[in-house]
Amino acid sequence: MFKGSIVALVTPFTEHGVDEWKLAELVERQIKSGTKGIVPCGTTGESPTLSHEEHDKVVEITVDAVRHRVPVVAGTGSNSTAEAVRLIRHAEESGVDAALVVTPYYNKPTQKGLYLHFKAVADSVKIPIILYNIEGRCARNIETETVKKLAKDCKNIVGVKEASGNIDQAKAVKDACGKDFDVLSGDDAMTIPIMKLGGTGVISVLANIMPKEVAEVVNLMLKGKVKEAEEKQALLLPIIKAMFLETNPAPVKTACGLMGLCSPKVRLPLCELEPENLAKLKKVMVGFDLITKA
Repeated sequence: MFKGSIVALVTPFTEHGVDEWKLAELVERQIKSGTKGIVPCGTTGESPTLSHEEHDKVVEITVDAVRHRVPVVAGTGSNSTAEAVRLIRHAEESGVDAALVVTPYYNKPTQKGLYLHFKAVADSVKIPIILYNIEGRCARNIETETVKKLAKDCKNIVGVKEASGNIDQAKAVKDACGKDFDVLSGDDAMTIPIMKLGGTGVISVLANIMPKEVAEVVNLMLKGKVKEAEEKQALLLPIIKAMFLETNPAPVKTACGLMGLCSPKVRLPLCELEPENLAKLKKVMVGFDLITKA
């Protein structure tokens, strides 16, 4: 159901809130560049620092800007099940095509707790849901058996964004859940290995600044042109690495600012890059002709 290069979109800010005009511009740029889906209010969109009103507004603006040209997959996760239900219900009412629901963070639930959380969220709506597994940020891994049970018991849980860093787990989930269950890479560097195992694409950070290039790699993989995809992906590895010089989305937001796409402003507790990391980022960006000087 969900395949291709899907961007985990940044949320542009002004001094006073969300920059609604820039957000719509970013959406348009992505679609014109071949991006096959938009994820607002994910990790890269700084969802933990958005107020409920801002979160709702970002989802609404994205849906309006996309105009049904590609799927909108709204981030609606929370460490509170009740809050996740509220967010996903609003997203459904706003006309999104699906929701991305992250593992509840900080609470450190058991696998039973994770199952009950995701089931409660899934039962509250009819739209498709993609689980978001990222143990490094959430302190809990969604084990393969839990994913399998959720896919069986909740017909609208249709895929997983796999960002565990464990390629064996990605394969196990694909094997356990079958060909109709979408496994998407949650890490630009892991796109090709996961797609080799039957993954359908990537939810990408890098696509914020290089949407055409990310889409090209993924499209080559979907066409079975693995060697060509690997060659192009190898060229992108330095800029992929640069996107994680510090905690995402600070580097990619800085890059967006340097390219004039939107303000580089991030919200506390994220902050501007350290000078040495800013210098490294600029150097890599010059090498990719994204900016003219470091």
